[in-house]
Amino acid sequence: MIFKDILATLPAIDHLAALELLDGDTIVARIDNKPGQAGSVRVYHALYQEFGSINATAADKGLRLYAEHTADAQARPGAHPNIDRLLALVEGGTPLAVRLVAA
Repeated sequence: MIFKDILATLPAIDHLAALELLDGDTIVARIDNKPGQAGSVRVYHALYQEFGSINATAADKGLRLYAEHTADAQARPGAHPNIDRLLALVEGGTPLAVRLVAA
């Protein structure tokens, strides 16, 4: 499956304005529910619903959900920061908590 088709299978995010990723009390990233980032909000939201945080197991699944974009991120570090974050988690990075920001 390609990313577009995978997105259609994930839970809706209409109720979210953004999703924040936290290391302890520190916000390390904010992904806004807007064009260009909504797909990442949908992926991270689905991972949070399934795993309760973004840990190595969630990150591994997330890389599969991003489908063809994962290979592009690996070939071009920095081009896809939301995928780069998952790659770092799979390699042993610190798990991140999630805070949902209501719309």
